[in-house]
Amino acid sequence: MKAMILAAGRGERMRPLTDHCPKPLLRAGKHSLIEWHILRLQRAGITDIVINHAWLGEKIEAALGDGSQLGVHIQYSPENPALETAGGIRQALPLLGDSPFLIINGDVFTDWDAQHAFAAAKALDDSDRLAHLWMVENPEHNLKGDFYLQAPSQLLSEHPLTISDKPLTYSGIGCYKPALFSALPVGQPAPLGPLLRQAMSQQHISGEALQSTWTDVGTPERLEKISSQLGALE
Repeated sequence: MKAMILAAGRGERMRPLTDHCPKPLLRAGKHSLIEWHILRLQRAGITDIVINHAWLGEKIEAALGDGSQLGVHIQYSPENPALETAGGIRQALPLLGDSPFLIINGDVFTDWDAQHAFAAAKALDDSDRLAHLWMVENPEHNLKGDFYLQAPSQLLSEHPLTISDKPLTYSGIGCYKPALFSALPVGQPAPLGPLLRQAMSQQHISGEALQSTWTDVGTPERLEKISSQLGALE
C-alpha cells in the first residue's frame, strides 16, 4: 500500500515561521511535522510514500532525501504553482498506482495508527465506494463541520432527516481509489471538497470517527502547544 503526504501548502497562517521554512519541516518536539507522519507510516508497514510540494519544496527534498534514513522510499511530486488538494493528488496518480492509497495532510498532528488503512483499502476494493475518510469532532476553527456521518459508515454532505447529530470535520486522513481523481485534468488546480460532495451524493464515500489524538497545526500557537506536550513526554 502507498501513502501520499500533502505538503504543498504555503502555510500563510504560520507566518513568519514559514517565510523561510516549509510548513511540513516545522519542528514539533524532536521531529518535524512530516517526519512524525513518515515514522508512523513506517511503523505500520507503509514504506512507499509520495510527497507533493510547492513552496520551498527543494528544502523538503533536501531534508528527507529518498527516505532511506527513515526506513522508507520517498518519491516527490513537485507543483508550480500549487494545485490544491485534488489537483495535487491527480498529478501524483502515476506514482500512486492502481490500488487504493492513503492520503495524510502534512499539517495535522495525530497518533493515529496507520495500520487501520489496510482494512479500509480492502473494503474499498470490495465495494463501489471511492473513498473512506476519518472524521473528528469539530475544532474551534471549524465549528460548522464538514460532513455528516450516518450509521454505520455513510458520509453525507447534506443533513439527513434520520439523524440529529451535528456534522464532523474531515481529519485530513483518508483512503482513496484513483478513480475519484482520474477524470480531473492533469496540472490544473482543483479543490477536494466539491469532488467529495459529488461522490457523496451518489453514496460513494464512507467514513468513521478517528479514535486518536488529533490537531490541525494551523497556527504558531497550536504548534507551540503540541511541542510543549511532546516535550513533557520525553
